Amino acid sequence: MFALPDPSVLLAYTAACLVLFITPGPDMSLFLSRTLSGGRRHGMAAMLGAMTGCLIHTLVAALGLSALIAASQTGFAVLKIVGALYLLWLAWDALKNGSALRLKQEAVDTPVWRTFLVGIGINLTNPKIVLFFVTFLPQFVDPADPHAAGQLVGLGLYFVLITSPPAAVMILGAERLIGLLARRPRVMRAVDVLFASVFALFALRIAVAQSR
Repeated sequence: MFALPDPSVLLAYTAACLVLFITPGPDMSLFLSRTLSGGRRHGMAAMLGAMTGCLIHTLVAALGLSALIAASQTGFAVLKIVGALYLLWLAWDALKNGSALRLKQEAVDTPVWRTFLVGIGINLTNPKIVLFFVTFLPQFVDPADPHAAGQLVGLGLYFVLITSPPAAVMILGAERLIGLLARRPRVMRAVDVLFASVFALFALRIAVAQSR
C-alpha cells in the first residue's frame, strides 16, 4: 500500500518539501501565533492539527489520482502539465507578493484540543494546500509504475514525516525566530527567492520531460 520512488527522485522531493516548509504561509502563521499567545503546548497542538490535515489531503489526493491513472494516463499527463503551470504561478507569487507570514498575538483561553481542531480546519480549508497536493505529488510519480498509487500515499506520508521535526524545533524557538525575521527582513526575501527558484526549476523539468 505504501511505496517510495527511486532515491534520486526522493532526494529531489525531500528538497522541495523542505523549501516549501520554510516558506511562511497560513500553517506557519498559526503555529507561531498560538505559541506566542498560548505557549508551546498550543503551538504543538496547532502543528499536529495541520499535519493531520496534510494526512487527510494525502489520502484524498491519492485516491483521486489513482482513479485518474486507472482511467486515463493521458489525463494524468495533462494534470502534470497543469501542475507545472501552478508551480510557476507559486514561484511568481512568491517573488511578487512575498511570504504570507501573519502573526496575531492574542490571549488564548481555549483548551488545547480545540487548538488542534483549528489546525486541522485551517489546513483543510486552505485552497493552496489542496491544489498543492493534487498537482505537486503527481510530479514525482510515473503513471506506468504498478506501484504508483502506493507511491502517492507514501510521498504524502513522507511529507508529514520530513516536515514535522523542523516544525517542532521552530515552535520551541518561536520567539527567537520571530525576532530574527523582524530584525532581518532580507532573510524572508531570501526564502522567497529560494522558493521561487526551486519551484520554477521543477516546472521547467516537468515541461522538458513532457515534451519528449
